[in-house]
Amino acid sequence: MTQTLNLTINGTPRAIALDDPRATLLDVLRERIGLTGTKKGCDRGQCGACTVLIDGRRMNACLALALSHDGASITTVEGLAQGEELHPVQAAFIRHDGFQCGYCTPGQIMSAVALIAEGEVGLDPERVREGMSGNLCRCAAYAGITEAVLDATRVMTAREDAA
Repeated sequence: MTQTLNLTINGTPRAIALDDPRATLLDVLRERIGLTGTKKGCDRGQCGACTVLIDGRRMNACLALALSHDGASITTVEGLAQGEELHPVQAAFIRHDGFQCGYCTPGQIMSAVALIAEGEVGLDPERVREGMSGNLCRCAAYAGITEAVLDATRVMTAREDAA
């Protein structure tokens, strides 16, 4: 039996026919929609490579049954940039070498965007590390990741203050 899943993905409404009610959001994004920025790492919710924003909250897409999020708004790493202009977190990751192999980077960036939006971290490096602890980097680029999150926080705060 086919079921229709309605999602808004990166601002675009999508109706997706699903034959398998057990399909994860990760598999729908990668295999059905073609958004391969969200990575399949451990497929057990332990590495954070598949982090996306669901209605503004970060979640591991490998643990999310797609049908349970019918009607949700999903943001993936592909939906952050505004045309050619990178999101401040994406730009900060580049400036601070917040990656090496790059496999975990999309999940790290999505987690950082949500962490900054949560507003609980401020400019405390220890709180950034704690807030990002659900995202693993096998290359150990943690110093650059932490600096990138702190820098993006400063940039985004300055933009808000100027507005």
